[in-house]
Amino acid sequence: MMNLSHWRLIVAIADTGTITRGAERVGMTQSGASQALAQMEETLGAPLFARSRRDVSMTAFGDAVVEHARGMLASLNAIGGLADEQKGIGSGRLRLASFPSVISTRLPALLGSFRQRHPGIDIVALEGTDEEVETWLASGAIDLGVVLNPTPERQALILGCDAWVAVVPTAHPMARRASARGVDFAELATQPFILATGGCAVNAQHLAQERGVALSNIRVTVRDWVSACVLVREGMGVAIVPESTLPEDKRGLRVLSLTQPIYRRFGLVPATATPVLKLVETFWQHVANHKTPP
Repeated sequence: MMNLSHWRLIVAIADTGTITRGAERVGMTQSGASQALAQMEETLGAPLFARSRRDVSMTAFGDAVVEHARGMLASLNAIGGLADEQKGIGSGRLRLASFPSVISTRLPALLGSFRQRHPGIDIVALEGTDEEVETWLASGAIDLGVVLNPTPERQALILGCDAWVAVVPTAHPMARRASARGVDFAELATQPFILATGGCAVNAQHLAQERGVALSNIRVTVRDWVSACVLVREGMGVAIVPESTLPEDKRGLRVLSLTQPIYRRFGLVPATATPVLKLVETFWQHVANHKTPP
């Protein structure tokens, strides 16, 4: 049985040229998208795309089907716009900000599905450090922001939670210890260290200070989590990063849990300096209904 997500998927694949990027656009996994595409082609009785190692191209049949799918989705968006006007939502602009690791991983699928459902609402997504997001929220420069470790009184809509983990080269002595044993934060702090910030004030340096530990041998400071893992792989030091930011390719890396686990939570909160608009409430409800469980 084909549904709207199937039609959105084939349009996304046609636009991006790969199943992987198409899946990301509509918020599906690559394996889920491949399975859905196979089901569609079986139901329709002919291939929609010709696969190659790096990309896909539409068949003549697929080209015709995608054209009809675009028309169908455009009509659906128009109906959605009429429904929004009837509910008093209409059109408008929503300003949303987040720190890098969330804006590039968690938000794209949510923003894409919201735009499909509410085409009259324009979303401006801004990237900043966690401290900048807090400043923008306080001043009313944005309507919503993703913040780190929100306190209960802020009543945040939690988008995710993950553990901080240690990353060491496979040749490092720590790499030989059993996974269940883990590694102590203070022990890591004495090693040559790659400090990754992820564009956030809450990073390994901050965590060390909270525990009264000093990172005594910081070799390199980088913004990008993946870059830190590359430097660890090259044997330049060890690092502590959020588990959700680990690269898919972990060759040359050993990932160890901390003996005393540390977690970070990130959630959506509204600005306090301005009244909550109807379109903000609409987006909030959409995220609550469609977010991946933390």
